[in-house]
Amino acid sequence: MEETGGATAYGASLAGGGFDVNKFVRQPQTIVRFLSWIFALVVFASITTEGYINSPHDPNAKCIFNQNDSACHYAIGIGVIAFLACVGFLVLDVYVPYMSNAQERKYAVMADLGFSGAWTFLWFVCFCLLASQWGKTHEIGGVPVDAARATVAFSFFSIATWGILTYFALGRFRRGVNEVTIPTYTEPTPDLHTPYPPTYAPTSYTPTTYNPTTYTPTTYTDIGYQPPNY
Repeated sequence: MEETGGATAYGASLAGGGFDVNKFVRQPQTIVRFLSWIFALVVFASITTEGYINSPHDPNAKCIFNQNDSACHYAIGIGVIAFLACVGFLVLDVYVPYMSNAQERKYAVMADLGFSGAWTFLWFVCFCLLASQWGKTHEIGGVPVDAARATVAFSFFSIATWGILTYFALGRFRRGVNEVTIPTYTEPTPDLHTPYPPTYAPTSYTPTTYNPTTYTPTTYTDIGYQPPNY
């Protein structure tokens, strides 16, 4: 019997097959992951380069989002981890088709699903935090407004891209579970009405008729006893 959930489980259609760069780049999952990588880069780069300014009365640099350093630190942390994760999952997407073990592909898809779902939520929190703190920022003199607005906007865009990645990973996981659960080989049902093959056809049996022979007893004539002559 063939191994269930073989080469097609969890999105790996040709385990061990050749790598097609053009096909990989044109995949929706690859495109969305690349966009997530760009959005994360914009978020943490905008804050690290223009997210801190000095006030006239304080020599220490403060976060442009209502001088709340926690908001900047949170956005930088989420952005850097998302940036690195996108690179790691892109590499993982390349190697998943080469995994011949369905269990290994399952763990890869589950890691993608769990991380994408978690970062969808964390980006939502980041967007709410930055938007709230930016709305409370009243003194915008000398504040790089474009950088602040770009950070908020791309935080919102990241929610969408990571949500789409979560949807893609969930679809791959469900397809993999169905392909592993449904067996790829079934025993054929024997057909009782199929005649024997010619090689194994039983030889015909013709019973022979039995004709009993008649028995006629022989007659015995008693000639009597004659004494010998002396």
